[in-house]
Amino acid sequence: MRLNPVLAQLRPYPFLVLDEARKRALARGVRLIDFSVGDPMEETDPGIRQALVDALGERSSYPKAAGLDEHKQAIAAWIERRYGVQVDWRTEVMPTFGSKEAVYSFAFIVMDPHSPKNIVVVTEPGYPIPDRGAEMAGGRVLRLPLLEENHFLPDLSAIPDATWDEVALLWVNYPNNPTAAMAPLSFYEQLAAKAARHDFIVASDEAYSEIYFGAPTSSALQVGDRSHMAVFNTQSKRSSMTGYRSGFIVAHPEIIRGLALYRPLAGVAVPEFIQHATIEALSRENHVERMRGIYAAKRELFLEFFQSKGIRVAGAEATFYLWCEVPGGQTAQEFASALLEEGVVVAPGNYFGDSGEGFVRIALVPTLEECQAAIAILDRVL
Repeated sequence: MRLNPVLAQLRPYPFLVLDEARKRALARGVRLIDFSVGDPMEETDPGIRQALVDALGERSSYPKAAGLDEHKQAIAAWIERRYGVQVDWRTEVMPTFGSKEAVYSFAFIVMDPHSPKNIVVVTEPGYPIPDRGAEMAGGRVLRLPLLEENHFLPDLSAIPDATWDEVALLWVNYPNNPTAAMAPLSFYEQLAAKAARHDFIVASDEAYSEIYFGAPTSSALQVGDRSHMAVFNTQSKRSSMTGYRSGFIVAHPEIIRGLALYRPLAGVAVPEFIQHATIEALSRENHVERMRGIYAAKRELFLEFFQSKGIRVAGAEATFYLWCEVPGGQTAQEFASALLEEGVVVAPGNYFGDSGEGFVRIALVPTLEECQAAIAILDRVL
């Protein structure tokens, strides 16, 4: 039996490798406190849960891929309140089944693998789904490193103009996973100008836009000319709704038309009861403000502890991640494995690309009490 050769040649998804290490530790009786995966453990707001229950009818029908009108209206209304930007909910908005499926499939929609213009630019260290989706779609993947000396922003000047002319799609992700960096509006303006000049799409993954600790984050939606910008967001982090699988894309009407043609084939429409829960989530900010306060408390706890131990935190601006330098000349995997043996699970930085070597990512998703317990373990280990 033959598999698709691209699929067969892909490296194993790194968190599957981590899953196996977790299982082995649990089998040895190690009690684990898991900071490796960005899956919020805080409760979903009761009003959101009730909205889902209230929307459950006696029977259900196939959900339409285009989404409910009232859901798209709620997305557009939230964008206007949050960013002061008006979008047309009829032609520029598409609900998605979380953001992962949308991120993975986007290259299939906006890139022609048989054209010379088939380069997909991704940043690394980073979320591995954009480049894997591009490879499966037949694109040529070009990786730009995110270096600390550049504030974890990609150096766009590293790509010559001749190469830019072959770019179909460029991915950015701010606030950034895993480095926790933020991007200024001027960065998005620079990207928009380059995309217009060389005619490619900028895909901006903004899943962590609502987890910040000072001034609110900027969005690619705020640029003057957003005709080449596609923005992805999700309720997973904003409202602790990872299991609901509810996200959205805002993009040029032609891109939305392509999504409307593609997504019924892939069968990834959002169930309507989840859309009703999302409408409720988007209507209020009180649960988001409460969530930010909880993450801020965890963040301060770890920042103070790491400072006392001489562990350098290279990234902590936004998101619920800390991007920490590995101490003592160890590799990221060696350090993470040593912590796992003691019951603290973190993600080695090289899981996010070669540029992540020398760092580990800590996801501040366990409860505050578990964070305190983990610090007691780390205090002993370090």
